[in-house]
Parts: sequence; structure tokens; C-alpha cells
Amino acid sequence: MSFSKRNDTLYIDTEALSTLALIQEGLLYPVTGLMNQKEAKEVDESRRFKGLPFPFSFTLSPRGKRNEENIKQFKKGQKVTLINNNKEVGYIIVEEVFPIDPKERIFNIYGTKDLSIPAVNRAYKRLGNWAVSGKYHVEYPLIKKTKQALKLHIEQTGAQKISAIMLGANPLTRAQERVIRDALTFSDLLIIFLIKPFTKEGMDYEIRKHTLDTFVSNYLPSKKVIVIPFENSYIFAGYNELILDALVAKNYGAHNLIVGKNHRALGMVYAQGKENTIFDTLKDIGINIILNQEYVYCNVCRTLVTTETCPHGQHHHIHYHSAPIMELINSGILPPSILVRKEISAYIMASLFPNRFKNLQQTYDMLIPGSGLLEDKNEEEFYIKLMKLYQTTSLT
Repeated sequence: MSFSKRNDTLYIDTEALSTLALIQEGLLYPVTGLMNQKEAKEVDESRRFKGLPFPFSFTLSPRGKRNEENIKQFKKGQKVTLINNNKEVGYIIVEEVFPIDPKERIFNIYGTKDLSIPAVNRAYKRLGNWAVSGKYHVEYPLIKKTKQALKLHIEQTGAQKISAIMLGANPLTRAQERVIRDALTFSDLLIIFLIKPFTKEGMDYEIRKHTLDTFVSNYLPSKKVIVIPFENSYIFAGYNELILDALVAKNYGAHNLIVGKNHRALGMVYAQGKENTIFDTLKDIGINIILNQEYVYCNVCRTLVTTETCPHGQHHHIHYHSAPIMELINSGILPPSILVRKEISAYIMASLFPNRFKNLQQTYDMLIPGSGLLEDKNEEEFYIKLMKLYQTTSLT
């Protein structure tokens, strides 16, 4: 019998599967499983679970006509097979089935019901009208392997002071490099959670992973840094993101979480009848939040500086905003090396614009000084040499 004809199945997408695995591995503790209706209501009202902050209930309510038909028939104690991409990936022992309001759940997560916001609309389209709770088990090797790899690395290095940072590296800028270096001055180990979204936004994850690995392996004490893929599903959103980030970092073993001052979750929140900062919520988690300085390039100081230490005005500062740098890259323009390291830019350009030159070897030989030997060159090498021409100043 095919899965589609069985009434003891539940279809989930990879985003839900990843989130279930994150909980299963204890990485969003105090949550250790799916919440029943009573627990879900209490968490949505109090924003706490088992004495610790948790911004909304954790439930499983996948959308789909077949899912809804099946969920309504589930009985307590029934073993239900979880299906992802037409493969069996786990099971759930049904405890309870209960209705939910998808728009109310969206509001609890995002703080808005405005479906004109793309991220909100995308999350809403994933939610069904019925939730199922109960003990479950899923097979999702990525999260288990990264957890084991980090544990082994900590044991082998004996790291005592562990810090973490959530990083998009889209692209990896000089300012982000500086923040990473700063973190290493007070850390035995820095965990870089490289964000791996389920959408197609931004550069491909493998490109960003390669550039970050290049920087770590060539310019940092590599034993003090470990890069972990971080699949951030739709629950890591809005003002709740920092709370969940802190829980994940703490449960992975970090003592510090490094956060940018412009993080969207650092504003004021209203809870329990009074205004609070997000730090009032985070203090119970047991992880130290460190606000990193904003780095800019000052054309008077001629180096990276912080806005607090540079005496020159904003008009002398170059800011490291991802959007305009990516606009250059997506337009095929090599970013200046004060923005992005040339080895990183070269790899990105060669990856995004393969075979863009009609005759690369000829162009290389006509523009780039060489050793006199005829050698085949690739696009990545060409971009690195081209950047050096940009940096030649005798005629500028």
C-alpha cells in the first residue's frame, strides 16, 4: 500500500523535520517534545515553559487535505508514521489531537497577522488547522552529527570558555572577520552557526560555507573555531529569534552569545504588564549576551574602527551592509577589498558567473603580469590578480 492510501501517516516538510530533530537532540531545552493543548495554551500566554523563557508553543500542525483527514481520525496511543519527500522518517505515538488557529499561531511567532509580509505569509501557508501531540522519533542525521562533532571537538581541545555567533556570511565581510577575531580574544572556542535557510534567499549555502572555511583555515587558529550549519526554520523569527538563538547556543555548550547591536530583537517588549528589554528575558537562560561593536572603515583613519572610537564624522565612514555589497556582486562587479577579502570575492564571482569570459587565458595574459611561463589560469585566479590591479595606486 502506498503512503497516500494510508490513514496512519502524517506528511511533513523538511523544515518541520529539521525542527523536530532540533528538539529531539535537546537543543531547544526546556522543550523536549510536542506540547499538548494545555501546555500550548499556557506557553502562549506566559511565554515560559518549565521555568525558562520560551516565546510560543511548540506544536506540529502540518497543512494539507490528506493530513487534516488523517489527524481527525487519530486515536490516543496510535503509532503514526511521519513521511518526508515520500520517505518514512519517523513516527509519533498520539497523545492528543486538538484544533489550532493558524493566524493566532502566526501572531504568537511574528507578533503580527499581516500576511502581506512574505515571511509571515510563507509560514502561514505551512500551517494546518489541527495539531497532534505525543512522543516522537525522527531520523535526521545532520543535526545529530553536528552535535556529536562539536562535543568531540570540545573534548579534544579541552575548551573551557566557549562563545557562539549566528552568522549569515552573505557575504563574509571584513567587519565580520573583525568580530570573529575579537571573539577569539576571550574564547577558547568559537562556534560559528552558519545560517542555512530553507528558502532561496541570498547566496547558496555551499558558497558561503566555502568562503567561511577559507577564512578560518588560512587566517585563524583553526582549532579555536568550528563551523556548524544552522537550519533556522520559520520559528526563528522576529523578536523571538534571539531567545531561541540563546537557547540553541546554550544547549550546544556555549557560555557567550555574540550579537550585533542592530539585531532586531534588542528593542523593548511588553510582557507581564510592564515594559522589558530582551535582556530581562534572556537572563534566566544562563548564557551571557555580548554586544559586538559596529565596525566601519574610516577614510581618514584608513583602517577598520568602531563608531565609538573614531573621532571623524559619519561622512568619513564606509559601513558594511550586506545588501549593497551583494548588489555589486550580483551585478558582476568585484567588491573592493576593504569590503570583502579578495580570495573570498574571487571564489564568489567565479561561482556565480562561471565561464563569463570568451577567452579567459588570452584576457589573463594581456592584462596580468606573469612569470613568463605559459600556465593555464582559472577564473578565481584571474579575479585575485585583477584585484591587485585595482589596488595599484601609482597612477591614481
